[in-house]
Amino acid sequence: MRAVIQRVMEASVTVSGKSVASIGRGILVLAGFHESDTDEDREYVINKILGARIFNDAAGIMNLSVTDTGGEILLVPQFTLYGDLRKGKRPSYSAAMKPDSAREAFDSFVDRCRSRYAKTRAGVFGADMKVSLVNSGPVTILLDSSRIF
Repeated sequence: MRAVIQRVMEASVTVSGKSVASIGRGILVLAGFHESDTDEDREYVINKILGARIFNDAAGIMNLSVTDTGGEILLVPQFTLYGDLRKGKRPSYSAAMKPDSAREAFDSFVDRCRSRYAKTRAGVFGADMKVSLVNSGPVTILLDSSRIF
């Protein structure tokens, strides 16, 4: 599983012009699923999201997590995180989980995250989403459950 974590002042998702999810200060997570991902991959990423010390403490040092600050989380499915441009100019998505399985994986990911942190919102799997954000810092972290980076 791959995730892009962005510290935000606010973020929102709209589908067909209607707001489906929004948060204030917190973390926007773009989440992609590999064809061989397991529950352990999702747990690894959730633990990192909830524990990432990317918010400033009173001394101005990144030492606090989203849970420490009471911030919010917005999870957005994004299969293009497994886009591969090493051959040619059109990305290959062959490593990405197939849509039906990825929908189940995303739903499980959201449910697990919500069960551990109630201030979790989510985008809509398979929808043409418009994602807006005000990145804070900017702070952007890449995660891969296979620990490639």
